[in-house]
Amino acid sequence: MRQLLLPCCLLLALISHTVAALEEYSYRVLEQQPQPRDHYVQGLQIVGGMLYVSTGRYGQSRLLQYRLSDGELIQQRRLHPRLFGEGLTVLGERVYQLTWRARRMLVYRRAELQLETTFTIPGEGWGLTDNGRELIYTDGGHHLHFLDPADGRPLRSIAVTEHGLPLPRLNELEWIDGKVWANIWQRDRIVIIDPVTGEVEASIDLRGLLPLPERRPDTDVLNGIARNPADGSVWVTGKNWPWRYRIELVPKPATAAESR
Repeated sequence: MRQLLLPCCLLLALISHTVAALEEYSYRVLEQQPQPRDHYVQGLQIVGGMLYVSTGRYGQSRLLQYRLSDGELIQQRRLHPRLFGEGLTVLGERVYQLTWRARRMLVYRRAELQLETTFTIPGEGWGLTDNGRELIYTDGGHHLHFLDPADGRPLRSIAVTEHGLPLPRLNELEWIDGKVWANIWQRDRIVIIDPVTGEVEASIDLRGLLPLPERRPDTDVLNGIARNPADGSVWVTGKNWPWRYRIELVPKPATAAESR
């Protein structure tokens, strides 16, 4: 019996260590910008002073480019009515936009948002980002899938886990300081993932970000993360939300169990 107790104790110690290692954050709003209420936001990115937005829903999906400083719409492209827009990322001189169930990724020339080619992806498209060399996308499960940006060829997949358990419903993505930030669908929460191990290293609680008086029947979930490389600021929003918010992270106090 003693030989069995030791491994169990070690296992509990490891679990406690894992729980303690997870950083927990709240937020502080620093700024907010208006956003059209018809934007069913699926992807968000800031590059070169421009804000790129991918919106969803059949017959309404678009790729839009705004000037970040004043919110002026510079150009947009409408997707075919049978395509449901999802995540996006800008890599080099191309903009990549996922579609949901059509198993297609759309590739545009960045300068004029002209469709250049399409890739076939293995399953559904949800969130999309890049690490400067590879595309990284989610399919609604608990994996990060890495693709070659030249031809969409699958390279590898990493399982995402939290406290040793799979974390599904990974949605919109953003690459920030060597980590993957991910919205969790239907949760007011963002997680920060190690892209090598797949382990969740931190969790951001965004409950209350959109005040109840701002919500309407068509207001949907939190979705959309963008980092401004010019100043390092982080912007977040949601589907049919009236605002984009610039936030800073605020560490949560450790609980009694975590401080032991």
